[in-house]
Amino acid sequence: MDIETLVKAFAVWLSILVLAIINGALREALLIPTLGKPSGLILSGVILSGLILVVTYIALPWFGSVDISSYILIGLGWLCLTLVFEFSFGHLIQNKSWSQLLEAYTFKDGNVWLIVLLITAVAPIIVAKIQGWA
Repeated sequence: MDIETLVKAFAVWLSILVLAIINGALREALLIPTLGKPSGLILSGVILSGLILVVTYIALPWFGSVDISSYILIGLGWLCLTLVFEFSFGHLIQNKSWSQLLEAYTFKDGNVWLIVLLITAVAPIIVAKIQGWA
């Protein structure tokens, strides 16, 4: 994979990150207070997963013709960037303990974060297949 593709992949991930932050604010301000924690977390996860797929669908043509391994690497790169961000931001900025951070990786109280991470990792390959590029 060339440097141009890496830069594009990072730029798309940054847009996903911004949408994820907005989604988190919406979840905390509106969804959980209105629907309760389990339903709010589930709906937030569904919304974020949908946003990731939509952004990927819109952005993938920007990458041009790349091989299937590049789509896989882009998705895995997005997953790694997301995990680094989540643990760094959560631990260093929000001062959350490691056990608090790891709680998001269970399905406790409707938390579907693991599914969102899976969608993040496979979105490029799913969209490439839908668009007939893989």
